[in-house]
Amino acid sequence: MKQDERLTVARALAKLESEESPYEKIFRHGSLHVEIYKPEREDPQTKHSLDEIYVVISGSGFFVRGDERQRFEDGEVIFVPAGAEHRFEEFSEDFATWVFFFGPEGGEQETWFI
Repeated sequence: MKQDERLTVARALAKLESEESPYEKIFRHGSLHVEIYKPEREDPQTKHSLDEIYVVISGSGFFVRGDERQRFEDGEVIFVPAGAEHRFEEFSEDFATWVFFFGPEGGEQETWFI
């Protein structure tokens, strides 16, 4: 990867500002897709067919996954299996997150936490 192809928050947010969407695709390699996501007031997303990981860049609020609702904060890593209902709620104005989609359609089969 060249210097001018760096994946930085500043570059990703600048690219997002030029679009009329709350997300922007930033990078792809094989099954890995990296996006920046910054919704305003509401999170309109629906289920996805791939597993995903959010790495919260800034902000705080609540994250809903299925029947579970928990607080989140900047720097947090959140996993969502393929096909799971999920959304961010009551998030601060500065909320922004990286999104990493990966793996096969329908998701990986094994999940474990340390």
